[in-house]
Amino acid sequence: MIARKYLYLLALARERHFGRAAESCHVSPSTLSGAIRDLEDELGVALVVRGQRFAGLTPEGECVVAHAKRVAAGADDLRHELGMLRDGLRGPLRIGVIPTALPVVASLTEAFADAHPAVAIEVRSASTREILNALRNFELEAGVVYAHSAAAPDLDYCPLWREQLVFLTTSSTASPDEAITWEGAARQSLCLLSRDMQNRQTIDRVFESLECTPHVGLETNSILSLLAHVRTGRWSTILPRSVLGLVGEPSGLRALALVKPAVAWETGLVTLRREPNSPLVDAMNEVARKVVGTS
Repeated sequence: MIARKYLYLLALARERHFGRAAESCHVSPSTLSGAIRDLEDELGVALVVRGQRFAGLTPEGECVVAHAKRVAAGADDLRHELGMLRDGLRGPLRIGVIPTALPVVASLTEAFADAHPAVAIEVRSASTREILNALRNFELEAGVVYAHSAAAPDLDYCPLWREQLVFLTTSSTASPDEAITWEGAARQSLCLLSRDMQNRQTIDRVFESLECTPHVGLETNSILSLLAHVRTGRWSTILPRSVLGLVGEPSGLRALALVKPAVAWETGLVTLRREPNSPLVDAMNEVARKVVGTS
């Protein structure tokens, strides 16, 4: 449903290498290169910067690739819709999820699997930037991100959960019902998620608003790594309460409410705004609205 030479160009844009692109398309490099030259002749523009090896796409090439991605995505949508009419909805459904939402996303994927058991669901942990880029490149059908990250006009957003933060520490003197202020937390030795994570950026903005500088002795992009480091007793951390709801409060650790200010933010489902929409995306949005209605 899309000319093979456009698929070859998409493969080259993705792999950035003639040999790997040809291998992914199960053709020889000469076949792939010849097809792209034919496409250049047909369109009357150079698509690839020529050299000893792949050196990038020309501006015209980038433009053609952007259009070809939309056409390829539309062809996939048509296959899904025709398949749905014949056999019901099938996948794959690819969802990118920010790490702090991984503990709660199972309630969404479980509801979707119940409604559409023939769809193969793939959940990928990724940063917000990676998720939004993948959506716009048609490499994901949906993402789960913080609400403030989904405000662009080319995105649709469905709210799912509101998340509260807790201060996790090994302190044996604090009772489970006690709280700690953000200024008090800033004076502790902290391990936090890395600065490219939206969770960390939000935490940093709270500290900045209070004009205090936290003592961050360790950074990681893994929640499991945070928990492991807190268990050593050397560091404390700030995490969504939902993480503890999934793994339980680890032995010897205490979760304290963070106050002054009390901070909560919204997490939801983000999809690329398209007309017509993918049947998979329509089904995902329908399930998300039902999850919100039952939460």
